[in-house]
Amino acid sequence: MVERPYQRLVAWKEAHALCLWIYAMTKKYPSCEFFGLVDQMCRSSSSAPTNIAEGSVKESKKEQARFNEIALCSLEEIHYQCLLSFDLHYINAKEKDQSHDHIGRAGFLINRLRASCFR
Repeated sequence: MVERPYQRLVAWKEAHALCLWIYAMTKKYPSCEFFGLVDQMCRSSSSAPTNIAEGSVKESKKEQARFNEIALCSLEEIHYQCLLSFDLHYINAKEKDQSHDHIGRAGFLINRLRASCFR
C-alpha cells in the first residue's frame, strides 16, 4: 500500500502510536467496560490521528487548523479517560504516567502542526 502524505507527519505518527498503545492497554480492562469506557477510549484515541489525516487534505489552512484543533480535543478526552481509569484501578501509576507522556508528546506536535497553518 502506498504511503499517504499524512503518514509522513510526525504529529500523526505520535497520535497513531498513542492510539495503538491505548488499544493494547485497554485489553486488560474488565469485560463490563468493553462497551463503556474501553469503547470511548478507543474512539477518542483514534479520533486524533483520524482528524489529522482528514485535515491534511483540506485546501483551506483554516480548515486544516480546525481539524488539528479537534485532534487536540480528542487528546483531552483521552487524558481524562486515563485519569478515570487510574482512579478506578484499571491502570497503575506507571501506565498513567506513560499515558501522560504519550498525550504530551502528541499534543505538542499537533499544536505545532496547527500553528504552521497560520504561517
